[in-house]
Amino acid sequence: MPVKRTLTLLMILACGMALQAQSNPALQRAYRFGEGWKLNDSGGAALRVSGYLQPYAESKRLLSETAGDPDVRFRMRRVRLRIDGNSADEKFTYRFQTDLSGTGELLDGSSNYLLDAWVAYEPVRRIKISFGQRAPYTDNRELFMNSNTLQLVERSRLTSAFATIREFGIFTEATSRLGNQAYLRSYLTLTNGDGPNVFNRDRGGLKYGARIDFLPFGLFSSQGQFNQVDIIRERTPKLVIGATYSYAEGVSSRSGRESGAILYLNALNQELLPDYAKFGIDFLFKYRGFSALGEYMQGNAFVPGSITQRVRTDGSVSGDFIVNGEQNVSDYIKARMIVGSAWNLQMGYLMKNGISVDGRYTQLTPATHSFLNNGTFYNRPYYYTLGLSKYVGRHYGAKIQADLTLVQNRGGINNNQGLPVSGNELIGRIQSTFTF
Repeated sequence: MPVKRTLTLLMILACGMALQAQSNPALQRAYRFGEGWKLNDSGGAALRVSGYLQPYAESKRLLSETAGDPDVRFRMRRVRLRIDGNSADEKFTYRFQTDLSGTGELLDGSSNYLLDAWVAYEPVRRIKISFGQRAPYTDNRELFMNSNTLQLVERSRLTSAFATIREFGIFTEATSRLGNQAYLRSYLTLTNGDGPNVFNRDRGGLKYGARIDFLPFGLFSSQGQFNQVDIIRERTPKLVIGATYSYAEGVSSRSGRESGAILYLNALNQELLPDYAKFGIDFLFKYRGFSALGEYMQGNAFVPGSITQRVRTDGSVSGDFIVNGEQNVSDYIKARMIVGSAWNLQMGYLMKNGISVDGRYTQLTPATHSFLNNGTFYNRPYYYTLGLSKYVGRHYGAKIQADLTLVQNRGGINNNQGLPVSGNELIGRIQSTFTF
């Protein structure tokens, strides 16, 4: 557990520095429920320590005559600690965020504690350059919204299928004003193409991405563009419409989310990997407690014709790429990747008493050859979710959420043991959030 010990030590040191700073009379200290503990000195430098806890319970049941007992689990979904800061002139900013639950975004079964670790520089007003690990701008819009501000208990199935979650590289963002109200925000990214920071060998090439957002009615209040629920209750309509595209050279996983999971070779036993591209459009609208989020994402794989071998999980090599009884390298590789499209539409209304009623519809449309057809993990095209939440305070300080999702079974799906099952699936979730 060397990574966990290192992160724990860093947090202790950071908290110790903050406590030591209390003895400095030049510092101003402030705490607001849900926004963390802030330290500001007379020169303008600032430090904020914040975080949140999310206990979680889930129950899954198959709606068929042969269905057994539901699968139930309880866990601490997230235990986040975040440290943000800026220099006196605000040209330098930084963030460190860790998840002590260890149930992060890695797919290989290992624990993931490090989420964000980046430093940003603003050379001129409204242009910022970041370097390090963070959520990218080239995923769907829901992805770069904080987990403690989600409208429903969990993110949509579109996000879990297509999003990279975290990437390591260089991120730039620029904001331009158009006329009296409208704004244009543009983002460019250059990352390692393997998801989060790679501690072993970095596979494949780089990933290039861009996003452009148009805000016709002005900027959202209190960073509302990056939160789901309209907890501020925008006094005038606010809308952002965006489009994003990314291209990763040589991915060694299903969608470029991790490194070294799936490997291929050419006839000279040299590593050769498929490329992966994503395209998406989305929008977010808020007005007086009502919010609506719409997203569309499409993933495509590009397979080099000179791939002749695949590396098995045990390290052995095979030249078999059998699809429907025939050798087909391209279709075999695509069947192991996230190829196809998805769209997600959700909306809700937050009443003045802090109760929010929300709904979501998500549809996955796999390509003919795609891992989205996998019977155990996917092959479930339609998701219908209804949610009810109670918020305490205007800054996501505390809330409790419950939602119910109906997953439609179109046939050919398996349970976690790989056995075929019939009937639709019903998923119930309950989660509470306490933000400090």
